[in-house]
Amino acid sequence: GQVNVLVGTHALFEEKVIFNDLGLVIIDEQHRFGVSQRNRLLKKGENAHLLSMTATPIPRTLALSIYGDLDVSQITELPPGRLPVITKIVSENKLSELFNIIEKEIEMGKQAYVILPLIEESEKLNLNSAINIYKQLSEKTFKQFNVGLLHGKLHPNDKNEILSLFSENKINILVSTTVIEVGIDVPNASIMVIYNSERFGLSQLHQLRGRVGRDSYQSFCYLITSDNNVLTNKRLDVLQKSNDGFYVAEKDLELRGPGQILGYKQSG
Repeated sequence: GQVNVLVGTHALFEEKVIFNDLGLVIIDEQHRFGVSQRNRLLKKGENAHLLSMTATPIPRTLALSIYGDLDVSQITELPPGRLPVITKIVSENKLSELFNIIEKEIEMGKQAYVILPLIEESEKLNLNSAINIYKQLSEKTFKQFNVGLLHGKLHPNDKNEILSLFSENKINILVSTTVIEVGIDVPNASIMVIYNSERFGLSQLHQLRGRVGRDSYQSFCYLITSDNNVLTNKRLDVLQKSNDGFYVAEKDLELRGPGQILGYKQSG
């Protein structure tokens, strides 16, 4: 009982962590946790209060708020001086036009993120990988710029070094997996490119998009897709239409269903 506030990662769910008198649980980026994980933390206290924080509630959470189990507070305005991110769906056969846009932005001193669903090529999945796209961009497409590579298998020291170089604008284009989804703040980055965007959830795409537009100039998010499926286009169009996390969440709920209020599934 000597610590008043304990800040931690998933480690707080472990059985070894015992609280003297837990009264309040605050879960930030709550879409990154499972139902049972959040419950395990809550059960460490007697009738502890819960505050869930997220830019885009997942379907189950939104359903709980609709059925009255959660009170909702919304921060609807952007910080002063910021502009909404312009989001566009780009077909894979129009990449050369997109690369021209990126080149112009970087020549103006800005930076870009390029996000991939996989680290390495997979025999089972026909998807782009971070290592392959990094080679293509650094050796051919943008060989005049500094291109960096970041993913979860790198040593923590290497990760930190790459993020520092990107923060200092010594890396112009950062090719990465979703490890940059939360907690990265580089105001100079103005372009986000997401390959195989149909493979990501709407809340995840909204979070990734939030890595740009962190200063007063216009930023862009390009969702690359090779999939002409009607449902895919309907999903991605949600992000084209709005920067409002709750609008995105409502459409996610419509498309995926509410999940289990009394169970563990977070979508239908």
